[in-house]
Amino acid sequence: MEGVSKLILGLSIYGLLVTVGLTAIPMELACLAIEGDVTVDEWEVERASVDFGMMKRTEPLVVLHPASGEDVATVVRAAYELGKGLRVSARGEGHSTNGQAQAEKGVVIDMRSRSSVTVWEEEKYVDVWGGELWIKVLMETLEYGLAPKSWTDYLYLTVGGTLSNAGISGQTFHHGPQISNVHQLDVVTGKGELLTCSEDLDTELFHAVLGGLGQFGIITRARIALQPAPHRVRWIRVLYSDFSVFTRDQEFLISLHGKPASERFDYVEGFVIVDEGLINNWRSSFFSPSNPVTLSSLNADGGVLYCLEITKNYHEGNASTVDQEIEGLLEKLDFIETSVFTKDVTYVDFLDRVHKAELKLRSKGLWEVPHPWLNLFVPKSRIADFDKGVFKGILGNTTSGPILIYPMNSSKWDQRSSVVTPEEEVFYLVAFLRSAVDNETVEYLNNQNHEILRFCDDEGIKVKQYLPHYTKQQQWKDHFGNKWDQFYQRKMQFDPGCILATGQRIFKPPTTTSNDV
Repeated sequence: MEGVSKLILGLSIYGLLVTVGLTAIPMELACLAIEGDVTVDEWEVERASVDFGMMKRTEPLVVLHPASGEDVATVVRAAYELGKGLRVSARGEGHSTNGQAQAEKGVVIDMRSRSSVTVWEEEKYVDVWGGELWIKVLMETLEYGLAPKSWTDYLYLTVGGTLSNAGISGQTFHHGPQISNVHQLDVVTGKGELLTCSEDLDTELFHAVLGGLGQFGIITRARIALQPAPHRVRWIRVLYSDFSVFTRDQEFLISLHGKPASERFDYVEGFVIVDEGLINNWRSSFFSPSNPVTLSSLNADGGVLYCLEITKNYHEGNASTVDQEIEGLLEKLDFIETSVFTKDVTYVDFLDRVHKAELKLRSKGLWEVPHPWLNLFVPKSRIADFDKGVFKGILGNTTSGPILIYPMNSSKWDQRSSVVTPEEEVFYLVAFLRSAVDNETVEYLNNQNHEILRFCDDEGIKVKQYLPHYTKQQQWKDHFGNKWDQFYQRKMQFDPGCILATGQRIFKPPTTTSNDV
């Protein structure tokens, strides 16, 4: 049962739903004329019922594969006009971890159903369908010697998905998050309006949708800024045993964000090592298997090491100049001298580094497992307290996955967007990217995540969750702080029926009765 014909006939689809034992969708939706396909195929519904986190299952009524933005608008408009709180969620790769893209007894719009990338070489931007993967955007723009400026660490995510959150990686300190590099959007609002918005056109919608967690509209097209793409990358990792020295060097490197390319690195990240097994196996076999690194050999402070990860982009033929630039920058840092590890790779190989690790994990059956992740923005003023209480305290010596840590500049974020960050110029991402192979481990890691959040609350460390997950509206109000009133007003303006992205559990559709959102 692959789908329904391009012209959906009301009685036939209504009967189809009854046949497969599902609650029938309203006739107002069943008789819509669209170019795409609607399916109740068991595999499709099951896929839309779970996500990367694999910790929450919520089954929709149907899955829509739109052929255009107009298809998306038609379905959303019908759901809104129906006025019964029918939920509608856009889904890309489903890389959320707590069911954010699910739609209980509603419609999940599978945005991967079509592909569209148009590169404007002279203007240096690219128009992309909201469900397009970033890896496809990269490959298409490289044909013109161009590439987007800001990335996520993992490229097998959709454009609309990352722009609905922020989109961050080691380039964020210089270029800002991905949402700071968007010229224009096509958006389907919660009222079913298909609108084009930008800095100059429907500005309120533009800033609401960027980082808006899908609450105000579904991104069907994004116009992304491009820049000349380098050919190669010098990829460097160095180790630290002293956290204060580590963060001082990271903060120094991101302070160079306004300098010419020759006077700064192009990417600054880092990670925390409390588990000996992660030193030589973190995301890739970066360190030499014949000369493994050990925590004891480097006098790890409190049993913890810190790795600074940096890169320098360059064009073929400029290797000698790059060597001089790197040497000059490294001389200003205070890492463990014997811990410099360097690779020289293509630009694509560097950007696609996590996918290679994914393939290894998939081959071992360790990718499609629960992922109780926790991502936090921690203010610079309290990062040392966080280190002492969490890295050297709560975690112990096992982590079940990598822990990222790197600073960003608040000035590179447009505060008109829906994203909330700590109220300091410099703040850190701390990302606990854990995996669990059984229910016992899931429970343990979830409890540890709650313990970390309680510690921050008890110590007055004003963290903000990135890719946030809460279950009650008061928690969301606390999260958004002084942005809540604006967030609420935007919701009432662009999705007054509260039908979009209900899996985020920020607002409840009119038909729900629970005290939870």
